[in-house]
Amino acid sequence: MAGQPTTILIGLRGCGKSTLGRELALESARDFIDLDDVTPRHLGRASVAEAWRLDGEEAFRRAEAAALHDKLRHQGIVLALGGGTPTAPGARDMLIDQQRTARGLIVYLRASASTLRERLSLASNADRPTLTGAGTLEEIEGVLERRDPIYLALADEVVEVDGLTQAEALVGLRTAIGQ
Repeated sequence: MAGQPTTILIGLRGCGKSTLGRELALESARDFIDLDDVTPRHLGRASVAEAWRLDGEEAFRRAEAAALHDKLRHQGIVLALGGGTPTAPGARDMLIDQQRTARGLIVYLRASASTLRERLSLASNADRPTLTGAGTLEEIEGVLERRDPIYLALADEVVEVDGLTQAEALVGLRTAIGQ
């Protein structure tokens, strides 16, 4: 929707960016884009896991930044970033520019390591590459420790999702963006 800022969802895998983003977009008649669906196509790959495995992290992060640049041109959408998108080259500057020009509102869906582990243990993690060489569930604490300060520094709003149902988290998200 023109005139409305893009809602940009950040946070670690498993925090609810895709799920809540789809719901928010549906109820507000906005387009939803999941950067994890778009980024692999920039590399000619079918999935994040395939792109990560065949092209490596550096190429993936460059493609992620290019995908972010492309999608930020669409104003008023709901955009779920990949967990590592804020670490991609130039991504942080693009996100800050969205804030500075009031074209984007960044919401950090914050969850504890135990919540993320619980959610990810129930999900298929076939398309989630390991970031540290440890397993997806084993690396959560370390990745959260590194990225939480980055997310907090970027966020206009933080929605604590621990202990919330999907419906409750959606209410928190709506409140954070003023809907």
